[in-house]
Amino acid sequence: MNTILWIIYFILIFNFLFDRYLSWLNSSKRLQVLPDELKDVYDEAAFARSVEYKRHYEKLGSITAFISLATILLMLYFEGFAYVDSLCRRITENPVLIALLFFGILSFASDLIGIPFEIYANFVIEEKFGFNRLTPRLFVIDKLKEYLLGAIIGGFLLGAFIWFYYKVGEWFWLYLWLLYAAFSIFISMFYSQLIVPLFNKQTPLPDGELRDAINRLAEKADFKIKDIYVIDGSKRSAKSNAYFTGLGNKKRIVLYDTLISQLTTDEIVAVIAHEIGHYRHRHNYIGLILSLLQMGVTLYILSLFINYPKLNEALGVKTQAVHVSLLVFGILYSPISTVLGLLGNMLSRRNEYQADGFVRLFGMADSLISALKKLSEKNLSNVNPHPVYVFFHYSHPTLLQRIKALRNAG
Repeated sequence: MNTILWIIYFILIFNFLFDRYLSWLNSSKRLQVLPDELKDVYDEAAFARSVEYKRHYEKLGSITAFISLATILLMLYFEGFAYVDSLCRRITENPVLIALLFFGILSFASDLIGIPFEIYANFVIEEKFGFNRLTPRLFVIDKLKEYLLGAIIGGFLLGAFIWFYYKVGEWFWLYLWLLYAAFSIFISMFYSQLIVPLFNKQTPLPDGELRDAINRLAEKADFKIKDIYVIDGSKRSAKSNAYFTGLGNKKRIVLYDTLISQLTTDEIVAVIAHEIGHYRHRHNYIGLILSLLQMGVTLYILSLFINYPKLNEALGVKTQAVHVSLLVFGILYSPISTVLGLLGNMLSRRNEYQADGFVRLFGMADSLISALKKLSEKNLSNVNPHPVYVFFHYSHPTLLQRIKALRNAG
């Protein structure tokens, strides 16, 4: 058997077992006791409810992960990927269209397998715990929009990859990097204007106490805020959020309507101060630059291996197929992606502490702590995760870590 195929088996099975181990650690009995510092977040009944909510998702995650692993292993063993490739070649001889069909079929099949679990998550788990606002009709509409958006954006990016590969030669990765970088910057600037309206309605925050308070904060922080919008997140979920989006003069604040209903004015302003802190420390620009550099390095490494015939042979494909090599490379590269993801999470957690520090400078630490506790309680968040699980999966510090930093620093 192809050595690369054995490596693929090892990576897939190791990732599955390791992820299940982390999940087991995170649900260990010793974590089912709430720390004293967080006992004002949940009462005993509410904490038990949050633990039950987490267990439901852990069980669902284990089932979906096992089915995903089993599906891929069966596809590898019975050369299912080679069959899909041959099917695409019978339809067309154009390499761009073959690649689009190949990944389109695999993506659609994968999504079909996952739909029952999405339905269960939304209409059983989320419904049981009072979060679901999604209707079956809206679920179907969202799916159709996701397919259309994926076909347009994914088709464009994949099609460009194959086209540059055949037209440019060994420097195809550089042209692709420039194209992907331009696309990433464009989406970063216009995501809220172009993508969000396909799924949600955004309306300007009306004049009043909240808008005045935000404007006072912006003036005090010497931070220009022109666009403040409210998004109708409540039509899908009772959970809440807030975020900044855009770059330069395209930046805007987006508040979920559920957030406005759950927090006080001071707490919302503290959350926005945290987001301003990210901009003040240039976290958004630094993150974008690092992601673009990572993308360039990944494409360069890919260019060194994409013509290696053993990549295709690992999946039972006898002819040179760039799209198959791309799929195999994605699996083989996943350990490196995991390491880079760990470094990214470490940087992200550091950035969160810095943004919280900006809030503290304006004397709003108590308001942010209050907001974080309310959001954790309303969203049934896991406020007592295992440290190892946090290290591998959390892009934010835990609630307790953030509270201690806000109270003790400076």
